Amino acid sequence: MKNQPDWQPTASRSALKSRAEQSAFVRGFFAQRDVLEVETPMLGRCGVTEPNLDGIHAQLDAQGIKGGWLQTSPEYHMKRLLAAGSGSIYQISKVFRNGERGSRHNPEFSMLEWYRTGFDDETLMTEVADLVCGWLECPRPKAISYRQAMIDWAGIDPFVITQSDLHQRCREWLEPEQLQNLSRDGCLDLLMSFAVEPNLGTETPVFINQYPASQASLAKISNVDGFDVAHRFELYVDGIELCNGYWELTNVDEQRTRFEADNRLRKADGKPEMDIDEAFLAAMEHGLPGCAGVALGLDRLLMLKIDTRDISDVLAFSLERA
Repeated sequence: MKNQPDWQPTASRSALKSRAEQSAFVRGFFAQRDVLEVETPMLGRCGVTEPNLDGIHAQLDAQGIKGGWLQTSPEYHMKRLLAAGSGSIYQISKVFRNGERGSRHNPEFSMLEWYRTGFDDETLMTEVADLVCGWLECPRPKAISYRQAMIDWAGIDPFVITQSDLHQRCREWLEPEQLQNLSRDGCLDLLMSFAVEPNLGTETPVFINQYPASQASLAKISNVDGFDVAHRFELYVDGIELCNGYWELTNVDEQRTRFEADNRLRKADGKPEMDIDEAFLAAMEHGLPGCAGVALGLDRLLMLKIDTRDISDVLAFSLERA
C-alpha cells in the first residue's frame, strides 16, 4: 500500500474557532467606524516592482490576456477604488508571495488591508493600536524612530554610518565575500532582522516609524533633523512584525520614478524586471485622495492571540499539506 499523504489539518479546532472570532472582531471594528468592506482580484494582470517581493506567476489564457500574477497585496486595486470615490475601505484577502516559507511565513497567507481618507500616518497608527490592542487585550504601543531603534540595539546611526563601517558591522552574520554586493539598505535590513527586531515589543508593543527615504516604497517623504525620512510605520508585538503602514504617496510622477528605480534594482539583483501597472498609475493621475493605508498579517495576529510561534498552527492547511 502506498504511503498516503497527510490529509489532517495543521490547525486545531480551537485555532480555527479563534480565526473565525478574529474575522468577526475585525468586521465589527470597521462597521463601527463606517469603513466599507470591499473585494478586489487575487489574480491580476500585473505584479509588483518591489525588489524584495517575488510574486507567483499564473498561466492565464483568457480573452487574449496571457499570463497574470497572484497578488502580493490588494493595494493597487484598492487605490483604484479610492480614486473612483469609494471613501475609506478595508479588505480581508488571501495574498501570495513566492519563496517565503518559515515559522512566520507561508506563500499563501491572510492579509487585512485598509485605507482611511483624510488620515495621515500618525492618525492611522492610533487606529491600528485600537484594533490590535483591542483584539490581543494588550498595552498600547509606544513609538520609536527607526534611527533610535538602530542606535539602541544595533549600535549604529543608519543615516551617517559609512558603507565600509556598515559592512564591518554586518560581518557578525555574513562573510566578507557575501557582503560585497549587498546594498546599503540590504545591510540595514540585515541589522533590523537580527539585531533590532528580536528586542521589539517584548515588554509592550512598539511602533517603528521615520524609516529612511530609500525605504519609503509608496509613502510620502519629509525632512526630520536634516535627513529625509518616510511617513511609514511598522508595529511589533513580542518580536513579531505585524503590519506596514504609510501616509500614502499621491504624486503620480514620483510614483512612476520609484517603480522605474525598483526595476533597476531588480535588474542589478538578477531578478526579472516587472511591468509597471499602468492602470494603477492612471488612477493616481485621475486623483488619489489624501489617505493613509496599512497592511496587517492576520495569521501573525492570530499566532499572538493563541500564543504560538509557528504559522502552521493557525492555518487550516499549510503549504506542505495544501
